[in-house]
Amino acid sequence: MDGVRLIARYLGSYRRDFLVAVLCVAVETSLELVIPMLMANVVDDGILAGDLDAVIMNGGLMLVFSFFSLALGFLYARFSARAAMGLGARLREAEYAHVQEFSFANLDDFESSSLVTRLTTDVTVIQNALVSGTRPLVRGPVILVMGLIFAAVMSAELAVVFFVVMPVLAVAMFFVVRRVGPLYRVLQGAMDQLNDALQEDLAAIRVIKAYVREGHVAERFEAVNGRLASTATRTFRTAVLNTPIFQGTMYTTCVAILWFGGQMILAGTLQVGTFTGFMSYVLQIVNSLMMISNVFLLLARAVTSIERVGEVLDERPTIASPERALAEVPDGSVRFDHVCFKYAQDAEKNVLEDICLDLPAGSTVGVLGGTGSGKTTLVQLVARLYDATSGVVSVGGHDVRAYDLATLRDAVGVVLQKNVLFSGTVRENLAWGDSAATDEQMLEACRLACADEFLDRIGGLDGDLGQGGAGVSGGQRQRLCIARALLKHPRVLIFDDSTSAVDMATDAKIRANLAGLADVTKIVIAQRVASVMDSDLIVVLDEGRVHAVGTHEELLSSDTIYQEIYESQVGSGISGEVA
Repeated sequence: MDGVRLIARYLGSYRRDFLVAVLCVAVETSLELVIPMLMANVVDDGILAGDLDAVIMNGGLMLVFSFFSLALGFLYARFSARAAMGLGARLREAEYAHVQEFSFANLDDFESSSLVTRLTTDVTVIQNALVSGTRPLVRGPVILVMGLIFAAVMSAELAVVFFVVMPVLAVAMFFVVRRVGPLYRVLQGAMDQLNDALQEDLAAIRVIKAYVREGHVAERFEAVNGRLASTATRTFRTAVLNTPIFQGTMYTTCVAILWFGGQMILAGTLQVGTFTGFMSYVLQIVNSLMMISNVFLLLARAVTSIERVGEVLDERPTIASPERALAEVPDGSVRFDHVCFKYAQDAEKNVLEDICLDLPAGSTVGVLGGTGSGKTTLVQLVARLYDATSGVVSVGGHDVRAYDLATLRDAVGVVLQKNVLFSGTVRENLAWGDSAATDEQMLEACRLACADEFLDRIGGLDGDLGQGGAGVSGGQRQRLCIARALLKHPRVLIFDDSTSAVDMATDAKIRANLAGLADVTKIVIAQRVASVMDSDLIVVLDEGRVHAVGTHEELLSSDTIYQEIYESQVGSGISGEVA
């Protein structure tokens, strides 16, 4: 029932088209069911009785009913296609919009390849089920019920054969559907794995070629593709069992009816025309049963896809704006008050443990620490990409959970560790920071990020960056991402190791340019001491805890971890200067 409610809800304005399509099929089927009875009248009342008027009248009615059935069939195709395509479009739009509301924690629950499959393959399966399954789903039961009634009216004795066979077919259908239903979920899971392998290999194609690993990834893809093929073979091998079972049973039924019907004709208890009409109903009933069995298999796969789509739509975002949310961030001050965090609620150990920090508005704060010390996790809490497990993270003097999400994230600019540019021009990418920015503002942001040094070489603001920014180097990509964040005019600006691919001279120049942004709190995560040594405050993290806080001079004289990092990078003792 949940699946039916889901389809009904997202049909929306296309519900009328769907209902018209169902009505067309029902009327079309009813007209077709009258034709065998008219044919019986042609034989018994017309040909055998020598009544030409009966032949013409009944034959004419057969032609009229056939024409209207054909017209209704065309109308069904039109309305069902419109309803199915409309439903697919609305489902994809709803899924995509809902995914945009997901927090990072929600996205951790779904692999990107699985989301792609649920947005494409699963929706296509639902569309096909609607456009291909509605007709047999309506025709099958209507033909079966009305066909049995008309057949029983013509000859109750012969109709008994159907009522003996029906339970056998129902049991066979039940076991086939029960067996094949779970296999469809396994099949869609195998499709997820195939998409995952494709996505990873295509994204890393340059690395694959650089390491000459084409053979390795081809073997890995062959294994995943083989699993999908074997799963599909096992699934559809089970699904097609309904065909021989139904055909064998129904052909046996037809032979039995021919045998008993022939005996009744010879005995004079059944007329030839009546038997001819009865056999027409036999064929229609057989076809209806085949349609019902096939549509059950089609629906079994569609139900799996509906469940998978429903899982995405039913996923509740773990982070949302509160009621009466704050619509303005007063300043860029940041405070961590006994903050603890872990990615999974059942995790044994916190990633961050009892973090207490007070970062004044307009200050520049450097964050250093070894790999896995929690640097990236720390700054993700500021923009509320994740919520703290315990404690309070405040921006502008208010708990981040009190702000409207859009307001908070507009006020907190984040240049993530994994730099992402989108296909298109430099202008289109910079517009993500401010869609209303003028060319002068964009060029100024590029100047501050030192992206103006190469801008002319790639065609200026209208230069095409290629797919995913493939047309620029790693350092150039980082500088464009910094320029994009600057266009947001944020209260807090976070750089998560955002100049790691930039040379030391350019890094120093970027830091000098950003120092002029006096009203912006700048949080810089870096691996190089040189990137943070001029900061107003430096935070040293160690295994998720704050190990030390101070200026460069204070830490250099008192903190062992900072001294070790400094000495390892300078290479000439802790008293030397960074080159």
